[in-house]
Amino acid sequence: MLLDWFSRKHIDEFADSIVAELRQQFPQAGVDLSTRKSAEKAVRTLDRIFTRISAFAAERRPNLYQKACFGNRIKWALKEASYPEPFVEVATDKLVAYMTVASAARAGSA
Repeated sequence: MLLDWFSRKHIDEFADSIVAELRQQFPQAGVDLSTRKSAEKAVRTLDRIFTRISAFAAERRPNLYQKACFGNRIKWALKEASYPEPFVEVATDKLVAYMTVASAARAGSA
């Protein structure tokens, strides 16, 4: 059981799929993401991604370590894809916060 706590395979695969969807929805040339305000506006349109995160959190119930790995993977993948820093920060913060809330809600109902 303890080894499951440190398992990252599923969380890494899921984070990679989220980044792929973000890159498809927000191509670098297509959307202004250079300011914090524009990045926050863009992130509000991510209902489909939030639904996927909610389903993942309900099924997998990620622990604190896995949530941190999720955020780190999202952040660095977006940085490596040359997204503006405000978008990287806002997207990472919102996605990790949503993962945390979704998994906490699932834990509360179990």
